[in-house]
Amino acid sequence: MMRSMLAAAAAMSLLIGTAVGAAPCRDPKTHKFVKCPPPAVKTSAVKHCRDAKGHFAKCGTPGAHAA
Repeated sequence: MMRSMLAAAAAMSLLIGTAVGAAPCRDPKTHKFVKCPPPAVKTSAVKHCRDAKGHFAKCGTPGAHAA
């Protein structure tokens, strides 16, 4: 009985989560619903470097290499 209640709760949360996440997009000029554009992929412009021990260090310091 407990297992079936847990499964029902999990199914309900999935249904609610997809309904909230599926917000339609509108065209700003025609105000009609259109397909949402894919989310922009963020690229990290910041270069991270690590020292010999594996800790973060400023790039350019002696012994630091790009991670």
